[in-house]
Amino acid sequence: MSITQASSKLRVALLGCGVVGTQVVRILVEHSDELAARVGARLELVGIAVRDTQTPRESVVPQNLLTEDAETLVENADIVVEVMGGIEPARSLIVRALGAGATVITANKALLAQDGPALYEAADAAGVDLSFEAAVAGAIPIIRPIRDSLAGDKVTRVLGIVNGTTNYVLDQMTKHGLGFDEAVKDAQALGYAEADPTADVEGHDAAAKAAILASLAFHTRVALKDVSCEGITHVTADDVAWAQRSGHVIKLLAMCEQSDDGVVARVYPALVPHEHPLANVGDAFNAVFVEAENAGPLMFYGQGAGGAPTASAVMGDLVSAARNRLTGAKSAGESTYADLPVLDAGQTDTRYQIRLSVADKPGVLAAIAEVFAEQGVSIETVTQALRDDHEGYASLVVTTHQGKEAALAQTVETISRLDVIEEIMSVLRVEGS
Repeated sequence: MSITQASSKLRVALLGCGVVGTQVVRILVEHSDELAARVGARLELVGIAVRDTQTPRESVVPQNLLTEDAETLVENADIVVEVMGGIEPARSLIVRALGAGATVITANKALLAQDGPALYEAADAAGVDLSFEAAVAGAIPIIRPIRDSLAGDKVTRVLGIVNGTTNYVLDQMTKHGLGFDEAVKDAQALGYAEADPTADVEGHDAAAKAAILASLAFHTRVALKDVSCEGITHVTADDVAWAQRSGHVIKLLAMCEQSDDGVVARVYPALVPHEHPLANVGDAFNAVFVEAENAGPLMFYGQGAGGAPTASAVMGDLVSAARNRLTGAKSAGESTYADLPVLDAGQTDTRYQIRLSVADKPGVLAAIAEVFAEQGVSIETVTQALRDDHEGYASLVVTTHQGKEAALAQTVETISRLDVIEEIMSVLRVEGS
């Protein structure tokens, strides 16, 4: 369906009325006149699809607009806003809405990372927009800058903190010496972490966002299954303390890179030097670095989660999409012209900091150095300290030069089998230095 400039209103359907959905309703209600002036037509909220219309909600949510019939709602809307999350029924409802000619706005990173190509194709076939600024980094505008502002440049790298929960947990471990479990409970008490924090602490949420960012930045389809993912559940208070001693903090990073061989997307906890801007990103904030050939390094920083910040990104998409419907325009769709190979993480370059518990006797360093040499991995620094808690053993911290991930991983595996090694205490990658 098309809308002409003479139209007085655009019908907006909302799928989901949780924390984000409630804030979207609030903005639509409280700023209706101003939004109408910006768009050129009134944004009329015609229905809010929920699982149970009898669930108590905030007073700003009009009870008479609640419905459990999401299918009928999306078929009679000009614009559908999906903030219900999950794969189903969100996927089926979005496909139904696109098929009915509705513009769709979604904050659903998991769905986009899993089924984005099919949704893009459905939007293209219908000639409507599919917008998703809110799917990555909350209020931070990152999708449009990569897709539109840098469309004439070549993006080579995207690196950043894209999960507020894990950033808060690691920040509390760093600032207050909390253990992992204690920091997670603190995050849950403040509403930063879900009752089941698995998607955050295991890195799955960040991996979905990395897939979206890599696909946009490198004009290549990168699916969630293509993203190498490692969470923070193994990071200990001792790891954080050692990071501080070596001039670093630990951050969960999403890293997307393009090389001559292809593209790679990864999520992992890494050591970031104190002087690097990402080291100072605290609490539940997000920050993303984008590196482009001509623009150089760009940094985007702000609130990466929460009802109001995420609703801000949703509303930005909503205003843009509404303007497009009035003028008959369409935003840029999926760009996959590059179709680059998606590389295995083992083919990428990285640096390791390996912390070992070793026997305090002659020949230990020589045995370890021999393994590094056999694998073609160069050692940058070695730091040794006697262990007060374990007589006859020492802590050894080895930082490598850049090498292939596969060679570094094999080095760690081989070292672990040496008789002089009591324990591999931690292995962390080093970024930003």
